[in-house]
Amino acid sequence: MRDYNYKEKWQKLLTPEIVQKLTLINEFKGEQRLFIEAHKDELNGLIEIAKIQSTEASNRIEGIFTADDRLKNLVQEKTTPRNRDESEIAGYRDVLNTIHESYEYIPINANYFLQLHRDLYKFIGNVDGGVFKNGDNIIRERDEQGNEKIRFKPVPAWETPESLDALCLAYKDAKNEADPLILMSMFILDFLCIHPFDDGNGRMSRLLTLLLLYQSGFIVGKYVSIEKIIEESKETYYEVLQDSSVSWHENENDYKPFVNYMLGVIVNAYKEFESRVKLVTNPNLSKADRIREIIKNHIGTITKAELIKMNPDISDTTIQRTLAELLKNDEIKKIGGGRYTKYTWNVED
Repeated sequence: MRDYNYKEKWQKLLTPEIVQKLTLINEFKGEQRLFIEAHKDELNGLIEIAKIQSTEASNRIEGIFTADDRLKNLVQEKTTPRNRDESEIAGYRDVLNTIHESYEYIPINANYFLQLHRDLYKFIGNVDGGVFKNGDNIIRERDEQGNEKIRFKPVPAWETPESLDALCLAYKDAKNEADPLILMSMFILDFLCIHPFDDGNGRMSRLLTLLLLYQSGFIVGKYVSIEKIIEESKETYYEVLQDSSVSWHENENDYKPFVNYMLGVIVNAYKEFESRVKLVTNPNLSKADRIREIIKNHIGTITKAELIKMNPDISDTTIQRTLAELLKNDEIKKIGGGRYTKYTWNVED
């Protein structure tokens, strides 16, 4: 069976790039604490937005969708699931809420992971939630020509309970010595390589990411959706996952690509938090100015629907009018058309 000795492995990952990100994250962590103490009431709205975005993004990565209005009502528990996709979304919502509200009381062990997985599927009657995989699973990938190949063979079903127990034990053993962010990233990679369930491994890994971060004092995921940042960079996510899983069964894999990526996600989350806090706590910003600043500081593209979700206090009409004005002034660029329209800041401006 694989050796999960994090005590011996984590220090080998302290490259200059990783150390720089660790330093930056810890600086952000201190600043966030001050922001929360000073603006607790103003930040409550960010929590609700993050819940909606996290639930949507983590499920969308796995091809699970519903309409925007249905998603919002499901997350806010104003409606019940109508189909399989909505049932999975509702399950994710409940597990996410459990982690948000009770992360201090959830031990890192296989039995509790099984309970979280059970709740992930509690609205679906014909799926074995809360049990380990029944047979060996294989992770495949398909190229542009439609040809399939095996990308990774996870731990076999018979070995899964023992492997997950060993993983959790190694995490606890290293917790007081290893950097918590490096340890979290290594743990999540190994969890994905074990692939303990028939379905839901990706979503469970993202929920466990939040759990481990919160337990280590990094609560940025309550205010900014880490799942959304992963979704927006999912091509890179899958690339580093593959790079770091090469020779995993032989205990010779390189954690650095995956660790470096996860730290980058957390850095971006803190930057997004800082940007949003400045917007919601600035009394001099008009609603139009707030939309302008969000687009200006957003990495990549953003849709009107995303702007609406991020600003529930701003009407659709105001957002549409602001977008039209920004386009007219060449401050933003429009990409695509119809329901697929996206916007990005005009860097040439």
